[in-house]
Amino acid sequence: MFLTITRTFKAALKSFIRNSWLSIGTSGILMLSLYVIGILILITFASNSILRNIQQKASISIYFKPDVEENAISQIKKDLEEDTDIQSVEYISKEKALDDFKRNNAGEQVILDSLKEIGDNPLLSSLVIRAKDPNLYQKIYDSVNQTSFKDEMSRINYGKNKEIINKLNTLINSVKKIGLILEILLIVISVLIIYNAVRLSIYSRRFEIEVMRLVGASNAFIRLPYVFEGILYGTIASLISMLLLFLTVRSVSPYVSAVAPATNVTYFYLSSFWKLFALQFFGGIFIGVGSSWISMRKYLRV
Repeated sequence: MFLTITRTFKAALKSFIRNSWLSIGTSGILMLSLYVIGILILITFASNSILRNIQQKASISIYFKPDVEENAISQIKKDLEEDTDIQSVEYISKEKALDDFKRNNAGEQVILDSLKEIGDNPLLSSLVIRAKDPNLYQKIYDSVNQTSFKDEMSRINYGKNKEIINKLNTLINSVKKIGLILEILLIVISVLIIYNAVRLSIYSRRFEIEVMRLVGASNAFIRLPYVFEGILYGTIASLISMLLLFLTVRSVSPYVSAVAPATNVTYFYLSSFWKLFALQFFGGIFIGVGSSWISMRKYLRV
């Protein structure tokens, strides 16, 4: 068995070198496919990271009537925090709301002058609720409207955020679906292209295969060199693809960080290097070997 594997591997290596242009072309096609799939994985990560940052800003704000005491709001906050659908509840006092409003409108002198004329703080105390999942905001909103403290509320701003939250949920689901569809499409295209490339290689040696078959060579002995060629295609393609991915990540990382400071593509690449490499390596071998295996079936029938 070991002798058979050694001989067939040497035959595959000789064929790989002898048909160098075809080997380079096939490996190049597979490499580009793996590279694009890797880029899609990184884009999906970056998109999800950016969407998570946006998602963290989505919230429901409950504004309380001016006569509601701070102690009462603190008790309501504790009650809300016991809800398993809620990730966090933040208390915003009237004073903090006023400070934030002034800071956000520091360049609007007309607004600041209007506040001075009013004299008293016109803003209301509030609780800012963030859900564990964007799909839970409607449920939380309905629950809040049925609580015992609803008479102490002035208003809930969910109506303004509802459309944004729904669009965010749709966008997150769309990014996941599009990424998955593109990856499957690229894998199918890669298999078809490499399948035809391998068929050309096998077709050029069809008489040699027929002779081997007629003199009693086993299917495994005839097929193994092409399987090893598929492994060589996958190995070379995955190594080059990972190198190109690294260079791409190094190039685009500053631009991604500028748009989304919390998104570190380089860190994701390095921390997930072995997972990405395993995916590229075994994915490349699977496509290369699978294409070779399918292409051989016709010539093993005598």
